[in-house]
Amino acid sequence: MENLIYVNGEFVPQSQAKVSVLDHGFLYGDGVFEGIRAYNGRVFKLEKHVDRMFLSAKAIDLQIPMSRPEMANLILEACSRNKIETGYIRPVVSRGVGDLGLDPRKCKQGATIVIIAVPSISLYGDAYERGLSVVTASNRRVPPQCLSPSIKSLNYLNNVLARIEANHTNADEVLMLDLQGYISEASADNFFIVRNKVLMTPPTSTNLPGITRETVIDLAGQRKWRVVEQFFSLFDAWTADECFITGTAAEVGPVVKVDGRQIGEGKPGPITKELMKAYRDLVMSTGTPIPKK
Repeated sequence: MENLIYVNGEFVPQSQAKVSVLDHGFLYGDGVFEGIRAYNGRVFKLEKHVDRMFLSAKAIDLQIPMSRPEMANLILEACSRNKIETGYIRPVVSRGVGDLGLDPRKCKQGATIVIIAVPSISLYGDAYERGLSVVTASNRRVPPQCLSPSIKSLNYLNNVLARIEANHTNADEVLMLDLQGYISEASADNFFIVRNKVLMTPPTSTNLPGITRETVIDLAGQRKWRVVEQFFSLFDAWTADECFITGTAAEVGPVVKVDGRQIGEGKPGPITKELMKAYRDLVMSTGTPIPKK
């Protein structure tokens, strides 16, 4: 049975889900999106994700033609219609159909809304057991002076170019630096290091305020572990006791090699492993229930 996708007011089979080639999301990356996970029949942090998407839309002056609760209910319905127990959800809101001009005022029909819900993804497969290898990208993260990293927009070319470098070196992920040479984030994830049992992660002034990042900070706090939000360099990553990434799709991913340098003992460290388990326990036991059809 084909997956059902919500497109502008109706659920249609995936093969029939279409968006105009004159949509500004397609032409210019003019829109916002979220990546959300469902576990064990529940959508994890649904309200947080919906709130972040609406804030991103407000930041780019994009009017979403429904309320936050209406969007949340549509996401749940997409999961329900596709019988998702454990899955990945991608709501997308673009500026809508316009013309070949850049001016958003030309998109007179209003926003295009798409919601995709599919069975769960395993982003790194067995790498969670052995640990991930990452390399540093040569291109820098777009600075906040040019575009706020808090906006989760459809234009991910900066991240895609970094990801290509990981592909060329057969690395699992890639680190992006800011203009000052400090670590910003991975191509689609936040980044943490551990030294002397202290967790450090860059402040969100140069990277997306991740919901998984926030959850991991809370989990660390519950264990009375100190978490410091500060800028740090590649030296700090290369010489860390542990490193890991966090993201909705990645969850908590242990990093055991950075730019060819072994991190710690070359295997997932004890703090990372405990956070991986704590995060898994949390997502499997909490969230907004998906209605049964």
